[in-house]
Parts: sequence; C-alpha cells; structure tokens
Amino acid sequence: MLQDTVTTVPENGVQMTARQTNLETSTTGASPTEAASIDPIAWRISEMTARVAYAQEDEVYFFLQPVAEIDGAEVVVRGQRKLMFASYSYLGLLNHPKINAAAKAAIDQFGTGTHGVRILAGTLTLHEALERTIAAFKGTDDAITYSSGYATNLATISTLVGRNDWVISDKWNHASIVDGCLLSRAEFVRFRHNDMDHLAHQLRRAPATAGKLVVVDAVFSMDGDVANLPAVVDLCRRYGARLMVDEAHSLGVLGANGHGIEEHYGMPGSVDIKMGTLSKTIPAIGGYIAADQRTITYLKHVARAFVFSAALPPPVAAAAIAAFEVLETEGAARRATLQRNVDHFLGGLKALGFDTGRTETPIIPVIVGTDQNAMAMTHHLQADGIFALSVLPPAVPEGTSRIRANVTAAHTPDEIDFALAAFARAGRAIGVIP
Repeated sequence: MLQDTVTTVPENGVQMTARQTNLETSTTGASPTEAASIDPIAWRISEMTARVAYAQEDEVYFFLQPVAEIDGAEVVVRGQRKLMFASYSYLGLLNHPKINAAAKAAIDQFGTGTHGVRILAGTLTLHEALERTIAAFKGTDDAITYSSGYATNLATISTLVGRNDWVISDKWNHASIVDGCLLSRAEFVRFRHNDMDHLAHQLRRAPATAGKLVVVDAVFSMDGDVANLPAVVDLCRRYGARLMVDEAHSLGVLGANGHGIEEHYGMPGSVDIKMGTLSKTIPAIGGYIAADQRTITYLKHVARAFVFSAALPPPVAAAAIAAFEVLETEGAARRATLQRNVDHFLGGLKALGFDTGRTETPIIPVIVGTDQNAMAMTHHLQADGIFALSVLPPAVPEGTSRIRANVTAAHTPDEIDFALAAFARAGRAIGVIP
C-alpha cells in the first residue's frame, strides 16, 4: 500500500479516501523526507491510521466488514442483508453439504490441528490424498500444498530461481508473484501486460547460461482478462524458459469443466509449474503447486514456507479434497451457470454505458475514473444492499479507479437484475453514466 507501483502492493492495496491520494502529501503535515529523519516507522503507521480515520468519518470505509451470516449469494453485515458481489467463490461452493460433511468428519477422525510441520511430524494421510487429488485434477505427476496462496508464490519462485537466474513477470501479475521474484534475488524483469513482443525481447536479453522462469497470471485479478497462453508457451520453448502460471482465479472458471487455462486453450501439459489456491473456487485455505515429481520433491525439501510452516488443518485438507470431487461431478454444470451469469451482468453493465475494460471472466471492473467516484459509488451500492468494493491507485493505474464486481454461480437472474438496478442508480448519482 505504501509502494508506488501497481505490482508491489497487495491485491486490494488502495488509498481509502480522497483527502489523501499519495504519500507526497502527509496527513500529519510532514513530508516523507522530514518524517523519515525523525521516525519512518512511526510516520508510516501515523499516515495509514489517519487515512483510515478520515475514510471512516466520511463514511467511505467499507473494508474489514464482518459477515455474520452467509446465505447463498447473500450475506448479513452488521444486521443488514446484502447481495455479495465481492466473493471469490466463483462456482458457489461455500456451504456445499458434501464439503461441509467432509470437514466435520475430518475433525472427528483427526481433530483440528496436526503435530507440526509437514516434513517432520505434521503430514497426515489427508495431506497425501489432497496432493494426489490435485495432481490428478491438473494432469501432473505430483503436487505440494502450502498454507496460503501468497506463501505458495513467495516460496516457490524464491526457491526455483536465485542469483544469476532471470525471472520474467507480466507487469500486472499479483503482488505475491512480485514479492517472490524480489525475494529470489534473481534478475527480476517485467514485460508489458500481455505484450508478447516485449516478452520475447526480455527473453532475448537473458544470458544463455541463466536459468529462466516466466511467470504469468492465468486470469488477471484487477481486470479479468486472460493470459495469452499459446504465445507464452511458444516463447518459453523457443528461448528455453520454464513457465509458471498462477491459476488462482482460473480454477473452476476457465475450461469447459473448470480445469483451468490449459483446458481453456486445449493445451494439456503445456505449463511446467501450475500454481493455484484453495481459497477461491475451492472453499478452504491454502495454495498448491502441481508439477513433475522431481520439482515437487525439490520444493518439499527446500521451499522455506513448506519446510517451516505448520501443516494444513485436517478439516481444511478434507474440505479441499471434497471440493475437487465436486468439481469433477458438478463443475461443468456450475460453470455453465457462471457463464450465463457473467453474460447477464456484463451485458447489462455495458448496456447501461459502464466501462468494463477488457474482462472476459467473472471479475468485472466497473471503471469510474477518479478515486472520489469510486468511493462515492461504493457508498451508494453498500447503502443499496450491494456488497461491492472500490479498488484505487496504486493497486490500479491512476485514472482507472473502479468497483471490482465478482459474479458467481450462486447468483440468480433476479439477483443480477437487482444488482444492475443498483449499479444504474449509483452510476447516475455520481454522473458516470447518463
């Protein structure tokens, strides 16, 4: 949140009030240079706490809202029922009875925790079963699971590449990828978003003796567009680079059966290192890498976030296994419902005159320009019963502040119509649509 580029902040790292939109203007009256000469840590804390306080006073702070109840696509927040349009549960698997039952059964068998880290005493038969399930689903030899999606990218990238290697990243990749690249101490090079000519240029620059890793998101989390996998694969093979794809937002979303970007393009086995999360379409927590057996063996003995982190709790691992099983039996039907809902909502927004960017997935940016517009629109939507949130610079480029609306298979056509009416009222109230 304190950095100056899109790719070095958390996914929802935003400036939360129009009173302060960058760090050059201080809420405390001191410039960053002046403040740093006194106590830079205290200054950073003071700046952020002041911004939060201002946003709360202006009634435009909608982060960290506690959900008390989940009922399909609806949630209850501080006694008010709202329609959820900020969820990552793309196929609507939250509270699926089979998944809930698996988690409860795991508690009965194993309890709520483990004996520690996986490499020592923490591995359960459930963990091995989960990794076999993931490998089968992704069409690889083996898999490894981590405690979070962020830890997965951070640990895997920093373990695979190091000094004298090159790691080449799409400029719009998620912050966890960027942090993994920085931690690796490899030569960190970015290419313009989905620009294959620029990727080729960066690959040509890499020394012939350097290890080369290209990393891309499958679906980009702020704009909802999809990586050009055929071109990326071709370039990686041409220049001898390994390819890692983050499928956090594509699992369950892309491909006829929700198997991800390889299925979407009809390119099975084309990605070397397949990363995904267990906290979006899969309603649990954690992350995974699916790859060949040698790579997974290496990661299980070297990746610090695996070696030194406690194992996934039994109910989490069991829930994830059951969720993959549900994907195999219900994924195609749920994905068809999801696509119907995306077409309905996206088409409705475009008909109203909203700018929805380049999205082709359930992540739908409603771009309103200024920070003030985005915050005002969020206020209108929340008051009108729509749980949607704004995304502001530096998480997105200046002038593209937006509401990021996520559609799921849990939404009904009537609920989407209700949301479209609310977006229309909010958009007209702030003057971004006629």
